[in-house]
Amino acid sequence: MTLRNAHEKPVYVRLREVISDAIVTGRFKDGDPLPSVRALAAEEGANPLTVAKAYQGFQDEGLIVVKRGIGMFVANGAAARLKNSEREQFVSREWPAIRERMSRLGIDPAELLSRESA
Repeated sequence: MTLRNAHEKPVYVRLREVISDAIVTGRFKDGDPLPSVRALAAEEGANPLTVAKAYQGFQDEGLIVVKRGIGMFVANGAAARLKNSEREQFVSREWPAIRERMSRLGIDPAELLSRESA
């Protein structure tokens, strides 16, 4: 896992993105164990308390489950829920700005799609 946009966002937010990306892309599947707080903190160069806070947020949302004395695991359906959430965010927050910029630059969506399929 790698923190993206390392200097643009708070560490807590970046850690959530790292964990979310790992689940959405299938690095961690339903039922898979997650790295320990200490292991992820060392891997990402973050404070263990910040990692614990990120994990707690996912636990509160039902995306990870804690098995006492064993560790933390990806909850069933977590990837699908995270993908749906990211889709909604893209469509409602990111796409309008992209569409506006395309319009401003005179970019035809059909032309763009034909380039991608070629």
